[in-house]
Amino acid sequence: MAMSVEGLVIRRAGEGDLRQLVALFAEDAIGSHGDTTDEDAFEDYLRAFHVIDQSPNEQLFVAELDGDIVATYQMTLLRTLRGRGAVDAQVEAVHTRSDMRGRGVGAQLMQHAEAEARRRGCRLLQLTSNAARVDAHRFYDRAGFGRTHLGFKMKLK
Repeated sequence: MAMSVEGLVIRRAGEGDLRQLVALFAEDAIGSHGDTTDEDAFEDYLRAFHVIDQSPNEQLFVAELDGDIVATYQMTLLRTLRGRGAVDAQVEAVHTRSDMRGRGVGAQLMQHAEAEARRRGCRLLQLTSNAARVDAHRFYDRAGFGRTHLGFKMKLK
């Protein structure tokens, strides 16, 4: 993970980043989250952004290069009773623009997530990944994540 992308800035997302973020998610064919750049859906994204942005336990980050959003991730802090009240950091919605993959952007994103989790005193940094994302799994292995648990999901909508 020593690769570094010159000029890449990782920062908290702002409302002005929203359209580029939605476009990132909409290009994802594997996730099947129903993301769309359709203007009629924008208010849904805007409402969700404001909830995330105002939460003390959620942070949305973007990686910006030459004025373009090229990657993103969201971190949620989970206070648990186990572990003597430990705080865990959950990383979700990790996405790198398809033309930027393999250049080190994701590595810098995960280094940022680790540093942010450490700064907040978290006990661990965890994430889940769609079983079909074999390339992403190899990336997370290289990034230092261990395959320690098996995840389960139940769709409600």
